[in-house]
Amino acid sequence: MGLQSMGDFKWPGLMQPDGARIALNRDAFIAIDRYKDISYDPVYRPQALYHRALEGLHANNGAFLLQEVATNLPIYRDDTGPTDFHLHLPPGGFQLVLVTSGMFTFDYDGKVHYVGPGAAMLQSAIVHRQLFYTWSGLSTEENLKTPQTVVPDPLCMGYSGKFLEAFITDPSTFPNPTVVGPDKIREDETPRTAWKHPLHNRPKGAGFWVQDPLALDALFRPYPDALGPLASPVPVHVRDLGIEAPSGHLVTGHIIATDPRGGAVLPKSAMAADAEGLAKGEVVVYRIIRGTAGFADGAGKLIELATGDTVTAGAGAIRLVEIGEDTQILRLGLLNGFDALKMWTPGQRDEIDALAGRIITRADLRSDRLAGSPVGYLYE
Repeated sequence: MGLQSMGDFKWPGLMQPDGARIALNRDAFIAIDRYKDISYDPVYRPQALYHRALEGLHANNGAFLLQEVATNLPIYRDDTGPTDFHLHLPPGGFQLVLVTSGMFTFDYDGKVHYVGPGAAMLQSAIVHRQLFYTWSGLSTEENLKTPQTVVPDPLCMGYSGKFLEAFITDPSTFPNPTVVGPDKIREDETPRTAWKHPLHNRPKGAGFWVQDPLALDALFRPYPDALGPLASPVPVHVRDLGIEAPSGHLVTGHIIATDPRGGAVLPKSAMAADAEGLAKGEVVVYRIIRGTAGFADGAGKLIELATGDTVTAGAGAIRLVEIGEDTQILRLGLLNGFDALKMWTPGQRDEIDALAGRIITRADLRSDRLAGSPVGYLYE
């Protein structure tokens, strides 16, 4: 293994975000992003269409963005191939990816990861690239209609790659520097390089995290009775994505789900789900991945949501009261740790983006891309 030292970081004014404090909306607000009202846009790359929950972002003081990313073109085209090696630097280092369709290959810090529906990853300011994704060959209109799931389903694995992605603040407000551009990548070396940089801004204890959808800690458990009545024609189960600790106690993540009537697709455990963890959140975000659900507001009025809808709400403003069969809901709870975070200033963002690969202070060439030291070990 070869270790290269790049020298000390020479721009101390860029070490920490120095902008406005990030403030969750502590009011009893409710913001709904209806699937029927949204559009898919190629915001960053032609092969990736983005559907952003902007009502929730704006109502929550710009503190948190949830978006769907849908691949829409084959990867073999000159303008759609593997990405460069880059990283995202959101406040707190928080970036969640939850694959819901197709298959992806990612290079993370010198290690290769093959992931499909249900895989959850906290990228945590790690240098990475998207190396491969599946493409269905369908038209754009039909491609966007294909079903999504967090269960490894052979049919969904063959569709175009899609994932849900969440950031603290909008990506346009924080640095996203390129570390190695496409014309500088050496395929015999760059993909197996581990990197170190000082700008990850992660809380103590935070780091890279991957949960396989068939791992024991990803099994679906019975929905806790302690959370109150939940009407459903079939039993309701919960999967803990396990992101609270590796996010530095910034965000909790769960999937609330039901099987199709008369079928069983969710990998299950008989152990009870953690009611306390599922109830956390100064602000909560629910995304209906598939199926239907109903929420009651403070006055008891029913809010009905369907596939592709997202609701963002203050603590106690809504509660889940009904869920249909064959339904999967992503629940994210935003915690008090947000209070310690600041945004990057526009000047800091632009300077870090311009520095690009010069933010790297060490690089380690791995001998094995599947085993060895964990992702992010040079950060410690």
